[in-house]
Amino acid sequence: MTDSPDAHPDTLRTVGEIAALARIIPRLPRGEHTVLGPGDDAAVVAAADGRFVVTTDVMVDGPDFRRAWSTPHDLGWKAAATNLSDIAAMGARPTGLVVALIAPADTAVAELEQLADGFADACAALAPGCGVVGGDLSVGSTLTIAVTAFGDLEGRPPVTRDGAQPGDLVAVSGGIGLAARGLRMLFDEGVDDEGNPDPERAAALRADEPRIVDAQLAPRPPLADGPAAALAGATAMLDLSDGLALDARRIARASGVVVDLDAAAVCIAAGVDAMFLPLVLTGGEDHSLLATFPAILLADGGPGLPGGFRVIGRVVEPGDGGPELRVGGRPFEQRGGWDSFDDV
Repeated sequence: MTDSPDAHPDTLRTVGEIAALARIIPRLPRGEHTVLGPGDDAAVVAAADGRFVVTTDVMVDGPDFRRAWSTPHDLGWKAAATNLSDIAAMGARPTGLVVALIAPADTAVAELEQLADGFADACAALAPGCGVVGGDLSVGSTLTIAVTAFGDLEGRPPVTRDGAQPGDLVAVSGGIGLAARGLRMLFDEGVDDEGNPDPERAAALRADEPRIVDAQLAPRPPLADGPAAALAGATAMLDLSDGLALDARRIARASGVVVDLDAAAVCIAAGVDAMFLPLVLTGGEDHSLLATFPAILLADGGPGLPGGFRVIGRVVEPGDGGPELRVGGRPFEQRGGWDSFDDV
């Protein structure tokens, strides 16, 4: 009996780096800001503003994702989305990504092609015009995806974390708490009887609860609302990657103020009952945008908040130096949020 072609797929070990890259690079988006893309010692990306925003992030098999739950396409999509959201949180428009992969030698090249498609599809859907302009491919024991992202401020000053003022509105764009609910579902129902990640059970769960599970495995951050917030006069902003409570504290600490969240408004923005409030406050990985805005935007005759931003609280005076975060006027000191070092 003759083996089918898929019985012995091409792997990094059998084809080598040059042949693998020759199959991967054509699948990646060039991007409208790319002057010189992959193929030379370095890429050249236009920066019409004269400045650029840059960020980097690493995803490692184990602490950051489970290959049994995520498809290669998911991994490419999420690696792009999580970096692009950091660019948007500065009020910039994403222009380029540099991707470095470390993969086991027995990784099928077809899987890396699917991962490249995930990058391409995420750029097309979330940040049109952004391209993958270069990177590196190496062999190692653990699948690792390292991404550096670049963005254009388009003449605007960056929106940082330290500009919130007493009286400002606190607002969120995108989902909150969904990714944490998806992760909890996967650990509860996407495992076998011994508690190991099970791809079939995870796929069935995803088919039943696509909105919740996809928020964890393939997030869709509202990137366009970052530049829109900057244009509207946002005083502070960040990417909600580590949880609402933890990230709200970061704005409060950087700005020297107190953030007071409205519990009912948070639940409405999250689309959940009050019983889910603790998870919404302490769960992470939503990659939504948390920003503060001058209250005049919602005054009579004001233009309103940009994009999908919804008010969930206010910025108040620091007072007696107590807790930086309050919920309903009461100190909120519960620890929580995403921390990839928890399981190390």
